[in-house]
Amino acid sequence: MSQVKRAKRAVSGWIVLNKPYDMTSTQAVGKVRWLFGAAKAGHAGTLDPLATGILPIALGEATKAVPYVQDGRKVYRFAVKWGAATATDDAEGEVIATSEHRASAEEITAILPEFIGTISQVPPIYSALKIDGERAYDLARAGEVVEMVAREIFVEDLVLVEHGAEQSSFEVTCGKGTYVRSLARDIAERVGTKGHVISLHRAAVGPFSDADAVTIDQLEAAELAGRDALLKPVASSLAGVPEIRLTPQQLTGVKHGNPVLLTGAGAPVTIDDCWASYGGAVVATGHVQFGQFVPTRVFN
Repeated sequence: MSQVKRAKRAVSGWIVLNKPYDMTSTQAVGKVRWLFGAAKAGHAGTLDPLATGILPIALGEATKAVPYVQDGRKVYRFAVKWGAATATDDAEGEVIATSEHRASAEEITAILPEFIGTISQVPPIYSALKIDGERAYDLARAGEVVEMVAREIFVEDLVLVEHGAEQSSFEVTCGKGTYVRSLARDIAERVGTKGHVISLHRAAVGPFSDADAVTIDQLEAAELAGRDALLKPVASSLAGVPEIRLTPQQLTGVKHGNPVLLTGAGAPVTIDDCWASYGGAVVATGHVQFGQFVPTRVFN
């Protein structure tokens, strides 16, 4: 007897998941989607399986706002094991080089400013970046020689939180595309030793932080109505982006994907990136040009 398929729900909003250790981002999205019976789901920025922390998961209409979260700044807390470099730049890989040298806290603190601002970084060989259409980690696992190209990233802040002879912990605030594993590797090299990440926690992504996070266990323990209560509104992902509040007349035009003239005292003439709302709900994202709001993505 065939099993009856569960109907999908048109549920929208954000679950700010504290992703557990040893779960892929894809597995986490699949689990949350199943728990909510959601018709559509996606995440705003991959988190390594061995990392924990903030994985914003978008359900329904929230998937249209994923780039706003994905492009936001991120905060990571991580620990580095000194004296050994690994193939993956974390504890999962085999040791490929060692060093007996151990840097002092003063030596480490002195070089950290070199890693702040716009810097060049070579991503790990074992990463999800594509090379000629193939994932770098798939090529590396197949035994192929993988040449990763350096790219520019932005690091807003980097501090040494705690230091020991064998391991130290750091906190970094950075932009999109930063690999903490590469950062740890490069810090170790700069102070004359080897190192790899042994723990990694993402504490913030865009507008979301640990304070907003829920766990898989919390979601599983709640009834469906209780889970829905844990959803953050679609608009929560647009914190910090200029908001245009529409009148009922403007709402109709924007819903049909049409530009609308903004009126009233202080109406903006030009805004590169903004969102339009009605009654606090997201209607569209877009921009303002010549005093008109021009929608680029309309929300249902």
